Amino acid sequence: MIHFVLGGARSGKSKFAEQQVLKLTTRQNKQAVYIATATVIDVEMGSRINQHKNDRAARGDSWQLIECPLALAETLTDLDNNKVYLLDCLTLWLNNQLYAVHGASNGEQGQHLQTKIDSLVVSLGSVNADVIIVSNEIGLGVIPMGESTRLYVDYCGWLNQKVAGIADKVTLVTAGIPLTIKNVNG
Repeated sequence: MIHFVLGGARSGKSKFAEQQVLKLTTRQNKQAVYIATATVIDVEMGSRINQHKNDRAARGDSWQLIECPLALAETLTDLDNNKVYLLDCLTLWLNNQLYAVHGASNGEQGQHLQTKIDSLVVSLGSVNADVIIVSNEIGLGVIPMGESTRLYVDYCGWLNQKVAGIADKVTLVTAGIPLTIKNVNG
C-alpha cells in the first residue's frame, strides 16, 4: 500500500504521516522505518533534522533509519514487507537530484530529473510493503523568478502527479487538517 501525503511547508504533513506509520505498525506489529532524504546543507537544516529526530524520540518511538539522499529507486527495491516505511520527503530528494547536476544546462538537468523520476515511479510500482510518502505541494504559490527555480517547481509538480497516480491513497494536509483526495481501497 502506498499512501502519498502532500502539503505545504509547516502544514503538518510529516506529523500526520508519522501518525499513519505508527497506526500501521501498532496494528500489524511491524517495525517503523524512516527513509530520510534530507541532508545537512546548513545550520538551519541541521536544526530541522534534529527536531524531527527529537520529536520521535520524545514520544518513545523506535524507528530504524535509512538515509537516502539520492539512490531512492534502488533503496525501494529492497523493502521488507514486515516493516512500514515513511519516506520523507520527495521534494528534498528532487532537490538533491537537481543539485547533483548543478552546472549542467537546463536541458540536461531536466533530462536527469525525468530519468530519476521515471526510475523512482517504476520502483514504487513494484513495492510490496506499506510505504507512506511525504512531499511538498509547492505549485499553489506564485510563479518563481529564475529559470532553474521554475524548472524545479515544474518537476516537483510532475513528480507529485506521477506518485499520486500510482498511490493507493493520497492525503492533502493543510493547517494540520488531513483531507483524503484519493482512496482506492475505501
